[in-house]
Amino acid sequence: WYQRRVREAVVSTQSTGALHTHHYVREMRVRAYAQLLESYSSLTVTYMANSFGVSEKFIDTELSRFITTGALNAKIDKVGGIIQTNRPDKKNWQYQAVIKQGDLLLNRIQKLSRVITI
Repeated sequence: WYQRRVREAVVSTQSTGALHTHHYVREMRVRAYAQLLESYSSLTVTYMANSFGVSEKFIDTELSRFITTGALNAKIDKVGGIIQTNRPDKKNWQYQAVIKQGDLLLNRIQKLSRVITI
């Protein structure tokens, strides 16, 4: 129901939007899920399904897909039927970025040293 209403709104407002409706609807769902998850540290799959007017199976499938692609920061406890948000730590993210940049720099230096010694 929710998807159909959003898709109809997009298609009716943009004639060229029909080509991009699937992507637009997907992004809007990600944002809606993120907005709801942002308010809670954890919530049940049932609550989330009822909030969006879809089945629990649909929410479970959608969230699993969005979590694995990195679009949402959460974990699903299938046994307990609970969705737990894990907000990324800014310092941890910065640390990981520095480590990654350092590795790239070391790799470039090693490649350069091989070229120079030849």
